[in-house]
Amino acid sequence: MRFLLDENFPKSATTWLSELGHEVLDVRGSEREGMTDNELFSHAQDAGAIILTTDRDFFHTVPHLFKQHEGVLVIALRQPNRKNIMGKLAWAMGHFRPSEFTNRVIQLRDTTWIAVPPLNHPG
Repeated sequence: MRFLLDENFPKSATTWLSELGHEVLDVRGSEREGMTDNELFSHAQDAGAIILTTDRDFFHTVPHLFKQHEGVLVIALRQPNRKNIMGKLAWAMGHFRPSEFTNRVIQLRDTTWIAVPPLNHPG
């Protein structure tokens, strides 16, 4: 799979996902750094990448604005530190099939998760 890290997502996800055989794009340190959410979304779609973010706005806007997209994974925690975010990312990678990200926004919370459109498995 190909992922695009939002600037708020731990940089350590790049190494971890790459070691699992995934391609990871990161806008930090490039001319794209500081782009708006809309620009980031467009960039991800052009690159065929799933967005990884902690920005809850993606969960609330993408499903209403776009029916077709590569997917978005939002990790929305009370204490969003690197360790907790990476733990949730590892959980997601073990529980969701690649095809389940397509055209879906998944939000992982401290003890629950929700997907739009819904998924029919307990995760």
